[in-house]
Amino acid sequence: MGLLKKFGLVALGLVAGISISLHFSAVADRETLATPLPIEELRAFSEVFGRIKSDYVEPVSDKKLINEAINGMLSGLDPHSAFLDAEAFKELQVGTQGEFGGLGIEVGMEDGLVKVISPIEDTPAFLAGIKSGDLIVKLDDTLIKGMSLNDAVKRMRGKPGSKIVLTVIRKDQPKPLTFTLTRAVIKVQSVKSKLAEPGYGFVRITQFQEHTGENLAKALKDMVKQNGEPLKGLVLDLRNDPGGLLTGAVGVSAAFLQKDALVVYTEGRTDDAKMRLTATPENYLRGNGKDDYLSDLPESIKSVPLVVLVNGGSASASEIVAGALQDHKRAVVMGTQTFGKGSVQTVLPLGNNTAIKLTTARYYTPGGRSIQAMGIIPDILVEDPSSSEMDNAFRLREADLDKHLVNGKAPETKAPAKSVPAAPGTNGNGTNGAKVAPTEFGSKSDYQLNQALNLLKGMQILKGK
Repeated sequence: MGLLKKFGLVALGLVAGISISLHFSAVADRETLATPLPIEELRAFSEVFGRIKSDYVEPVSDKKLINEAINGMLSGLDPHSAFLDAEAFKELQVGTQGEFGGLGIEVGMEDGLVKVISPIEDTPAFLAGIKSGDLIVKLDDTLIKGMSLNDAVKRMRGKPGSKIVLTVIRKDQPKPLTFTLTRAVIKVQSVKSKLAEPGYGFVRITQFQEHTGENLAKALKDMVKQNGEPLKGLVLDLRNDPGGLLTGAVGVSAAFLQKDALVVYTEGRTDDAKMRLTATPENYLRGNGKDDYLSDLPESIKSVPLVVLVNGGSASASEIVAGALQDHKRAVVMGTQTFGKGSVQTVLPLGNNTAIKLTTARYYTPGGRSIQAMGIIPDILVEDPSSSEMDNAFRLREADLDKHLVNGKAPETKAPAKSVPAAPGTNGNGTNGAKVAPTEFGSKSDYQLNQALNLLKGMQILKGK
């Protein structure tokens, strides 16, 4: 496996104001013309190109026409394949350090409008109240309709401190909503941790970045030290984590799995698209010569009772971790069905500092499950009480995206799971008709976290008996 392959990352959509790398490849020059060129179709393309050059109402440069043709070719395949111009390619290459500029929302295109997949925690979009499933219809005074996703993302990016007005359609609101956001340099803290209660740890991963595995290892060691003895239970929170570096996902999984355990494998048409990543240092350390940050983890971390929290905003790398721990029966997965982003994108550099981001493989859990358009189904279903029935009904998932890849192995349905009763005095979604403030993940009012802690305490009692 080449060095570049180890720099893989899984991501979904495009990000307005943040950049995430993908699986980089240096094989753009390999033989791709295994079959004859479609002469008739290329002749039609040439005729259309010539007609636009000669008859369009205004002159159009060759570069613009070719770039738009490439754009259309890729965007017509699936929601995640795209053409990256020089600016987008540069931002993608430098965007895995956890510091980005812009608004902090993960977006895709749906019916000619920009659809919010997930706001990134602690960013301008998140703090302003932008929600998953929102349709952005206008940027300042410019309508989105007819605009490419790349162009929309470029407009949302900008100088930190500058403002932009987003006009949003939300399905439970009768009128469009407007949000005035101030662009910022966004520093995403990948790992947050604390002792939720004596003996019980809580670790939240907001995004899988270059140093997520190292930060997780430090957090686990610090909690064990603070507790004074091995932990009785641990909650790993992946809610609203949109993904990130594949090496980070393997490192996080390896912290809890036995060495050499299979974490994820991918299947595609080319040899480069077929990988088997196990819980070994070579699969989670970025580059050579780095010390194994998991080598001095307390031995108890491999066996501590573990609950993984997920929801509809948990995607891609988050689903790899949840699926691996679930298949190895290392953790109980709790929450709601995940997003279902189970495809791998490869970045193929082209000339002029541009590239294409091409879907090249599907990834599978150790047990052979394809997550694509299905997601991870929790072992125990626990809804977030601050989410209304309307929020849950319109939660955006991979299966809702236009032109999404089909699963290929399982029907795209919401499968049942064991559920925990709603909080007393609520309507089944944690509310009694009154408006409930959004949950602050990890707080004392975090209902899903409290249910996870209750489960861990129950497991401790059973262990004692």
